[in-house]
Amino acid sequence: MSTQGNRRYSQIGLDRLVRLEWLERTATLVLAGNEVSTVKAILQEELSGAFRSNNTKVRGSLDKTITILTKVWGDVPKNLYPFYKEGLNLLSHLPRENHIAVHWGMTMAVYPFWGAVANHLGRLLRLQGKAAASQVQRRVREQYGERETVSRRVRYLLRSFVDWEVLQETSEKGVYCYESNLFVYEPELITWMMEASLRARINGSAATRDLLDSPSIFPFRLAHISAEHVASLSPRLNVLRHGLDDDLVMLREDHCKETKRSKLGESESSL
Repeated sequence: MSTQGNRRYSQIGLDRLVRLEWLERTATLVLAGNEVSTVKAILQEELSGAFRSNNTKVRGSLDKTITILTKVWGDVPKNLYPFYKEGLNLLSHLPRENHIAVHWGMTMAVYPFWGAVANHLGRLLRLQGKAAASQVQRRVREQYGERETVSRRVRYLLRSFVDWEVLQETSEKGVYCYESNLFVYEPELITWMMEASLRARINGSAATRDLLDSPSIFPFRLAHISAEHVASLSPRLNVLRHGLDDDLVMLREDHCKETKRSKLGESESSL
């Protein structure tokens, strides 16, 4: 992993509303064999109506939105490419109702900030059944720093979650509850979602139980799958016995070495 790749975990990146239908359209264009430049040109034309304004800031929002969409599907970081290709394969043959899980996982892998916000939100929802935007913002600022931009971008993600229909606004202003759970039973999709969670974590490892029930994927309920089955389905994951009743799932050694090299490079550059 490059130094730039390692910085994904501290950067925010997402500063726009990300609509589910736009991600689906982007992936469809990629699956049709279009180059990224062509995908961008098509999206520029198709989405312009949603951003049509004399305000240059609004027009700039279209370009920034398209950059986010094509970074998730089309122009992903190099270290995510095999994972990304499998995600496209899942979209190509899974029923449409399963696509939301694939889009969620890919967005979280490319933009760990998505997973971080979802993690704090998911924890609050499980504890209280609802969550205030201010509570989520406070917890995310503790992780990413006391910046006003952090609070604004959390709001963008909450609006995105509402658009995806996994979060619902309540009668209380700024307070949200979540929609019914989306169940995932396909072993290959469950394994891929677990890998998505790992790729959103800088250490790249977690207990099987934690991955299956991670708050960062709060809209979904993953069926139980054994660690051995997970390892057999993904060449990018290793499993280590972790206690008597659980196993540790981790990204393979090549990912760990790349992360260590990246951290070393950052240390040397600061000397």
